Amino acid sequence: MTPPDPSLLGPLIAQLRLARGWSQQRLADTLCAAAGTPTLTRHEVSRWERAVRVPGERWRRHLVAVLDAPAGLLGDAPTRSRPPGPATAARSRSALLALARRWAADPSAPLLLNPATIDHVAGPPPDPASDPTGSPPGGPPSGAFGLAELRRLDDLAGGADLAPAGAYRLRRVARALRRCGPAGRRRLLPALAEAAQLAGWLDGDAGDLAAGLAAHRLGLRAAAATGDRAFAGHVLGSASHLLAGAGDAEGALLLARAGYAGARRAGSPGLRTLLLHRVALAAALAGRTPAGRQALDAARRAAETVDPATEPAWLYWLDGDELAAMTGRTLVALGRPGPAVPLLHAAGSARGPRSASVYGGWLARGLLQLGEVDQAAAVAGAALHDAVRAGSTRATAALVEVDRRLTAHRAEPAVRRWRRLLADARPYLPRASAPRRPATTRRPRGRAGPPRTG
Repeated sequence: MTPPDPSLLGPLIAQLRLARGWSQQRLADTLCAAAGTPTLTRHEVSRWERAVRVPGERWRRHLVAVLDAPAGLLGDAPTRSRPPGPATAARSRSALLALARRWAADPSAPLLLNPATIDHVAGPPPDPASDPTGSPPGGPPSGAFGLAELRRLDDLAGGADLAPAGAYRLRRVARALRRCGPAGRRRLLPALAEAAQLAGWLDGDAGDLAAGLAAHRLGLRAAAATGDRAFAGHVLGSASHLLAGAGDAEGALLLARAGYAGARRAGSPGLRTLLLHRVALAAALAGRTPAGRQALDAARRAAETVDPATEPAWLYWLDGDELAAMTGRTLVALGRPGPAVPLLHAAGSARGPRSASVYGGWLARGLLQLGEVDQAAAVAGAALHDAVRAGSTRATAALVEVDRRLTAHRAEPAVRRWRRLLADARPYLPRASAPRRPATTRRPRGRAGPPRTG
């Protein structure tokens, strides 16, 4: 076995454990036996392996003993360990990009969906007397998982409020799938793909990009395992939009292009239109203007054949108003505010506070490009009220960019009013969260700052 870079202690522990064929629970039990204490749990091992926590010196000594590892390998690693936040997000990004390339090269080849991955998401078997899934042993759960309802709640609230619900529903599907036989697993894999994509979207909207990308990776594997090229493409388009919102335009472009390449023959007109919009926005943000214009023109042509009544249920939100607003946003990114501003003005707030805030931020940027500083500051102020209501770090990030652009006009009275409003609103805006606890924990996610008000 060739060990990974020892500066990454978590992956090193995971590789040594897997080389012995042990589960995280077995490693925890073995460590407890070696230490003579029952206090270590499988959850703590999971935190070590994901670099959320670093084992103390005592546990490192026991790890060396039970995993039969050279003492220096595990003993020195924590002193050179990387910070968990950005490094974890970078690893999740790299892993998803590599998986996307493999799938786009051969969308018909099912990607490996390791049972250990399902076990990690599902967590330890719950007490049958308190199992909240209500699922009969060996079969799929009775009743729906609530994914459709959660998708529609996402129109009204942001990831700061809904990410725990998304993680809960993903855990339910994983637990049900773990109990099923082969036939039941085939029926539940599509639900796993949908639950993973939605949970990842909500995590990203809550500011936990690493968890969001990891969940999208699971969604891509589950969709590929069922041969559903259309939904696999949608998963990559969703992850692309998260990266674009996080400022990673090149990564967003790679994912969007992979999604479109793999799903264009199997996808509906609406899905092809959406993926072309993802390509266009990412290309525009990356400074690739010709590619952005070409993809936007292709999206307009594809939109002419969209019939909402025939689209998949998970694309219920893709209507004419949304497509017009997406077009306006990309035109602003391409530096063409003239045709963009009317489209974004028409977007309004019909879709909910997050969309109103995000598109309001793009409208303010378009107005600034036209030299309408006072109007841009007024639009940004209205979008800020929606951002407070939304609970979305994506909406907050859009207004942070607007504020950066308004700084050049800070002497204007309208901009001074905007800056005062932003200062007053900051305590109520959601912030990027710390890496999410494993899905097996049941404590609710905390949120920084005082409660948001409507």
